[in-house]
Amino acid sequence: MRAESTYFDVSPKIIPVGRESVISIRPMFDHCRFREGITYQVALLPAEGYPNQTSWIDSENQVGPIPNVYALFSQYNSNLWKNVPKHQVQPVSGKISVPYTFLSEQEYVLILEQVKDGQATFVAEFRVYALDADLFELRPFKGDTHNHTCHSDGIESPAFVAGSSRRIGLDFMAVTDHGKYAPSLEAIEAFKSIDTDMRIYPGEEVHPPGNPVHIVNFGGTFSVNDLFRDEAYLAEVKALEKTLPGLPDGVDKYTYASCVWCFDKIRKARGLGVFCHPYWMNFHRCDVPGCLTDLLFENQPYDALELIGGYFRHETESNTLQVARYHEERANGKHIPIAGASDSHGCVQKDLFGWYYTIVFAPSSDLEDLIESIKSLNSVAVEAIPGETTRAYGPFRLVRYAQYLLREIFPAHDELCAEEGRLMLAYLAGDQNAANLIGNCKGHTAKLYDHLWGAK
Repeated sequence: MRAESTYFDVSPKIIPVGRESVISIRPMFDHCRFREGITYQVALLPAEGYPNQTSWIDSENQVGPIPNVYALFSQYNSNLWKNVPKHQVQPVSGKISVPYTFLSEQEYVLILEQVKDGQATFVAEFRVYALDADLFELRPFKGDTHNHTCHSDGIESPAFVAGSSRRIGLDFMAVTDHGKYAPSLEAIEAFKSIDTDMRIYPGEEVHPPGNPVHIVNFGGTFSVNDLFRDEAYLAEVKALEKTLPGLPDGVDKYTYASCVWCFDKIRKARGLGVFCHPYWMNFHRCDVPGCLTDLLFENQPYDALELIGGYFRHETESNTLQVARYHEERANGKHIPIAGASDSHGCVQKDLFGWYYTIVFAPSSDLEDLIESIKSLNSVAVEAIPGETTRAYGPFRLVRYAQYLLREIFPAHDELCAEEGRLMLAYLAGDQNAANLIGNCKGHTAKLYDHLWGAK
């Protein structure tokens, strides 16, 4: 988080395109308060330029060699915005307010200067983001669609994983143990008597018999793994095989048909069927044969692709391959919903937890809204490996916006989540007073978003 975000309260930070918004800048501490009677000015620069702008040389009748590149790109060089319109204002009730109509969807830089004796002195730099109406109406929710507990090959209990997920800034999650649906219900049950903003949903990692493909059932109302015990499973898959069009040579009909059957069942359960880690290297080979992966990409029986999966540092090449394949398929016209997931097996002593997740842009964090928004391509997958630059992947428009959120909005959001997650874990450990304190956290992230988003 930039220092200015700690010292100043700027609101709104997310603004609708095409309507006048009033940006307020309020110092929160004495050392940065505005001085009464002093004039300030604010220059607002669109990071990608004004409509039809094709040059960054911001001087009149520029001829000859380009000015010194080091001077141009220094942190503070007023020549870069000397012809940019500036709002001169004086503080009122300790804050500065500037009206502005944002012309296009992008990030904007606000340069605040103090003016004295005709000279402008740099005070601070702020960032805001303008959105077109469709995206402005949505809110960003962070979640993990794939992780494990002690009921399969993880370490901690389902409830511990859920509380820990809130502590690291997630808004929603589902426990997805190997072949087991009940652990996800256990996580839900553990917090049913407390009022928390953390949304915990059912889930499981589905393993069709004799099929190498890993599938996540996120949010389904029943277990698909349990259906494999029913004799009807093989009969239904056999019948489905007969309806499939001609398959490439070498593709086993049962394997592909069982994938289609699983994704169909997940949809009937009103869940999201996720095709997991197609380029995971397992025992010196891709876990799923390339021919089968090609067919799944071609026909897309799945609802979403796990674009960024839970790989250890030495395995992250697999995410590189998944991203490259995704962009190639998109360039060929494919409509591919995406998710990011930690696939973590421990929250405290294991890597992966919090390294990878999904940002969904949705009307709410209700399950139906999350699933519909993912299917409508309103999500990005995030890679946040400790010590490395956090990166979002997906459609360019959403990635550009998500990178702003990761830098300017989510740090404050995550602090609020951390307190609620800490109390959830205290409640699990037997602190009955934590339940009341969790209730005090209710709605804090929503209030933050209401404050940072401009009026609808």
